[in-house]
Formats: sequence, C-alpha cells, structure tokens
Amino acid sequence: MNILIWRGSIVHTLTKERFRYGKGITLIDDSGKEYLDGVSGTFNLSLGYNHPHVVSKVQEQVADLAHMSSSFTEPYVEEVLDHLVQYAPNGIDAGWMRDITGSTANECAVKLAQKYTGATDIISLHLSHHGQTQFATGISGNAFRRKNFPNSTAANSLHVPAPYCYRCPFNSSPDKCGHHCIEAISNAIEYASSGSVACMIIEPILGNGGNIIPPEGYFKRLRQLCDKHRMILIADEVQTGIGRTGYMFASELFDIRPDIITLAKGLGGIGVPVAAVLMQSRLDVLEKHEHSFTSGSNLISVTAAKSTLEVVTEPGFLEAVRSKGNLLGSLLTEMADKHDCIGEARGVGLMWGLEIVDENDAPDAVKSNVIINRAFDEQQLILRGSRYGYGNVVKVRPSLTATEDEIVEIVKRLDAVLTTLH
Repeated sequence: MNILIWRGSIVHTLTKERFRYGKGITLIDDSGKEYLDGVSGTFNLSLGYNHPHVVSKVQEQVADLAHMSSSFTEPYVEEVLDHLVQYAPNGIDAGWMRDITGSTANECAVKLAQKYTGATDIISLHLSHHGQTQFATGISGNAFRRKNFPNSTAANSLHVPAPYCYRCPFNSSPDKCGHHCIEAISNAIEYASSGSVACMIIEPILGNGGNIIPPEGYFKRLRQLCDKHRMILIADEVQTGIGRTGYMFASELFDIRPDIITLAKGLGGIGVPVAAVLMQSRLDVLEKHEHSFTSGSNLISVTAAKSTLEVVTEPGFLEAVRSKGNLLGSLLTEMADKHDCIGEARGVGLMWGLEIVDENDAPDAVKSNVIINRAFDEQQLILRGSRYGYGNVVKVRPSLTATEDEIVEIVKRLDAVLTTLH
C-alpha cells in the first residue's frame, strides 16, 4: 500500500512495504514480493545489496574489532588510500579518511583549499548538490533546501550557472557553444567575489541536479581558469567515483585534472558509510584536530572500502561496467525516441537520466514523479527523481554488478510504464 501526498506541484509516495532482504539488485518484502532496484539504493550500493566478498570481510571485521580510536587505525586507512591513489589522476598522491559521509568530505576539501591558499570564497554551480550539513547545503545550488535554515547560507559562497546544455541558460547550442558558462565563472570572480577565491567545487556529472554532463571542452577551460586565478579545483565524486562511469574516477574519463577528489557512497560497496578525500600532497595541510569525527576511519567502514576496491579493481570489472553502460545507454536512447515525454536520455557508464517534458518541452516534475511512483506500484521497479522530487529527471543507475539481463529488464519495466502514461 502507498500513500500519495501532494506538496505544491510535487507528489511524494510514502511506501508501506517493509523490506526484509536484499539480494543482488533486488529488494524482497515481507510477503516475498521482489522489487528490482534500478538506482543502487541512494546510489551508494555500487556492488548491490549483498556482495559476498564485501559481506564476508565486514562480518569478519565486526567479529574481530569493530571500532577503536582513529589514533590506532592509520595502518588500515593507509592501505585503502594507497590503493585509491594508484588510480588517481593529476598527481594526487595523498588522502584523508576521517569522514563517513560525502557532506563532511566536501567540507574537508574546502578547508584544505582555504587553509592552503589563505583565500575564502567558494564557487559552485546552480543545481549542484554537495551534501546535507548546513555548510554543504550552503555551497549547493538549490535555494529550496536553504529557505528554512538561515545558517545554511554561506556568505562566501558564489553560485554560477550550470553547464546544462539541454536547457542552456545562455540560449546556446552544442554546435555553436561558446562556453559562456565558463565566462560566467570568470565574471563571478571579478564582480561578485570578495576578491579572495579559494576553490571551485564541481560534480563531474551533476547527479541530483538532473544527471547533467558538461559539454566537451568545459573542463579544459575550467582547469585553465583555476590555474589563472590560483584556485583549487575540487571534483566532488561522491556519486561518480569508484567505477560508476566505468572508470575508477570520472575525473579520468573527462580529463578534469582536479587538485582534490572527494568520495563516499559507492566506496562502501554494500551501503556501509565511508568517505575519503584525495589530494595532491602539497594540499595535505590540516591538523587532525581541524577535521575529525568519532566514526571517521572506523574499522567497519575501512574494511568495506578495502574489500570494495578489491572487487572493483579485479581485471575486467570496469571494462564490464563500460560495456553494460553502453547497453543501458542504447536502450534508454531508443526508448527516448519512442516516447514524446522524454526530451533527452543522457549519461555515461551506469549513471543515466531521462529528461521528462510536457508537450511544450518544458520541465514536467509532476509527470516525472508519476512515472517513478507507477514504476514502483505497477512494475516493482525502484527509481529516483532529481532535486528530491522537485526536478524533472528520472534517474536510472543500477549497481555495477547488475547483469545485462537485469539492465534489459529495468528498461523493459520502465518502458511499460511510459507506454501506458497519459
């Protein structure tokens, strides 16, 4: 049984199902009914619900020693960081693991940039999502998340237009793109900042904002701009990292050349909370007391991260993700051509989104929510929308371990919903 609640133009579903088991990419409720999870939980189940290698390692660690002071966990942490930096781009060779969420990992990254540069301001994008703490909400690009919380507005945070090509804020098009979105950043530095800009933080793919992928050449120009103004470039890879795009880091795929990379979500493999901040060693300037949390670098999290990396770095694993991503992309693109309510299918690897539109090509958030709710009720398919239901993009992001048959089934069930949609 589901209850629908309307808030403004947005419909929310409150499910009454009680799920008891997770197997692969499937959730099973009390009655034995199975639901296919097309979005990896909250995009944090990179290896599904019960990957045997991660489960066994975590169980062993819980039995032996679940937690001790971070003063004693450094040897375990270093194993994970050493593994991560083997794959990190742009000379990133150091790391920090005293967080368990992407929100505080992004706070750590900003602290690093501010302390290293001695500057203050932070630039981020409209539609960006960098976390749920008051500070992370402040540097994210959605006003509706701040309106009831005055302390979540950061005075030294600048927001600039996102490189949202489908709805270009500068009314440009891919064939004549002048990268006005980069010029807007330059203008913000010159005219809207305090004159003291520490960093730019950006998601390689704007996940919560609508699976927005910047145009070709954007990141090259962004890197040049950061170098010109001596700004630290932070890649928020909380959603894109650890194989989601078919590469360990989306920064590699898009040649972003960041100075800092933040990770969380998929790093825990089966949903264990864990986060990491990777950086060039010149930026490793924080004292432990400047950024540390009780559960940071706990042994359960570290073990989950270590065993997840062991799986993701197995020969052929990432190649398989890229292959399955090509399959998912081709199926969704075919479906977009078939249904008028899909303005665009966009994505890479196993990170895709469908732009849902009305008859005038305007964003249709209500229809997006209806699709998600009907997929759950009628097809036992779990999907998620953009901007906490206020956006018009339906996200499709199965776990990296999903089979080709499961990917085909996800799209088949979604197509069945769209076929009967009026």
